[in-house]
Amino acid sequence: MEPLAAKIRPKKLSDFVGQEHLTGPSKPLRAAVEKKHLFSFVLWGPPGSGKTTLARIYAKSLDAELHELSAVSAGKDDIKKIVGTDRPPSRTPLKFAERGVLDAEAERGVFGAAKSLPLGSEKVEPFKSVRPKVLFLDEIHRFNKAQQDFLLPHVESGELTLIGATTENPSFEIIAPLLSRCRVFVLNPHSEKEMGKIIKRAVPKIKKDALEWLVAMADGDARQAISVIEAAQQLYGTLTVENLKNAVQSKFLRYDKKGEEHYNIISAFIKSMRAGQADAAMYYLVRMLDAGEDPKFIARRMVIFASEDIGLAQPTALVVANEIFQAVDTIGLPEAAINLAHGVAYLSNSKKDRSAYNALQMAMADVKKYGSLPVPLKIRNAVTKLMDDIGYGQGYHLPAPGEARQAGKYPSTGSGQATESYLPDKIKEKKYFKP
Repeated sequence: MEPLAAKIRPKKLSDFVGQEHLTGPSKPLRAAVEKKHLFSFVLWGPPGSGKTTLARIYAKSLDAELHELSAVSAGKDDIKKIVGTDRPPSRTPLKFAERGVLDAEAERGVFGAAKSLPLGSEKVEPFKSVRPKVLFLDEIHRFNKAQQDFLLPHVESGELTLIGATTENPSFEIIAPLLSRCRVFVLNPHSEKEMGKIIKRAVPKIKKDALEWLVAMADGDARQAISVIEAAQQLYGTLTVENLKNAVQSKFLRYDKKGEEHYNIISAFIKSMRAGQADAAMYYLVRMLDAGEDPKFIARRMVIFASEDIGLAQPTALVVANEIFQAVDTIGLPEAAINLAHGVAYLSNSKKDRSAYNALQMAMADVKKYGSLPVPLKIRNAVTKLMDDIGYGQGYHLPAPGEARQAGKYPSTGSGQATESYLPDKIKEKKYFKP
């Protein structure tokens, strides 16, 4: 049986609900559809905001050959299969205008195919057998750098028109050369009014209290609302608030990247490493990966952990954690799970020292409490004569080991650490760092 989401999915732009800043009259995506402009772009927005639907409507409007891939499971071989079929053996390189729109229809048909240009002929006949290839790459941020580099020349040449979908900031997740060849369209969560329209399209006679509860629960995510409706219909047949609540429990009692379980699992992961419980940390690592968590999110947490919880007890932990992050970014899943497991084992079994982190927290508390306390004159930089005249830098001596004891003028512990306080006078007795 066809899923409810597929049944009610809009097939044309006039039926699409929301994102008026892109789909309204004279707005970018509507203009592209109406004028049949072929160009690459990235749709950046939260789950359930219409990214997949807009990509399909756009491709259909151009009569394009649409290929859909998820960056979670796809790789180079999948791209090769797409670009290696039904393509003329040679073609004139395509020219791109600013923002990625083709600037030369003499070199490309309205649908993106190469044209035959007989000598002396004013009439240009396009290759009608070749349709433009549009690749919709969902969760494009999950492609690592090597995979994005492989995709780049096919987009650059016009062999593929790319539509990327992401919930993450493209500036951080997509390599600059690829991003520069795409426009970026930002999608917003659906408003309450828009959510009401979408839900009524699925269930025209839904009761007001059930509608209001669904709108509040979904929080702008149309996909989640439709999914709960479908679950409630299958389980109970009727859409009451109670049935919808029960359907949510059965449908969403799982790891949710925005929900409570997301924070529960990452908390358990960190605390397990902190306690030296490598087995537990490994279990929670796999829980996150199995639920589709971004491996770079996990790797970032490990880099933070290396400084926050291990610190000076084993300074190389930060180096190891950072190398694991780089490996994850370069390799990608599924193999990057091995790198993460390596890091979990190393960090869990390392000695722990939170002295640097604790010192930071105490210093931050004092800055918040006391504000901008004046820097002692003796350690200020006298860059002008006036500053020198009023005492900037006077009384400062470089604390050099050995010389302090010989001359008696450099107050030092003998280890290069001055015994006099360099803190502002009001807090000069404070001790933040306690190794």
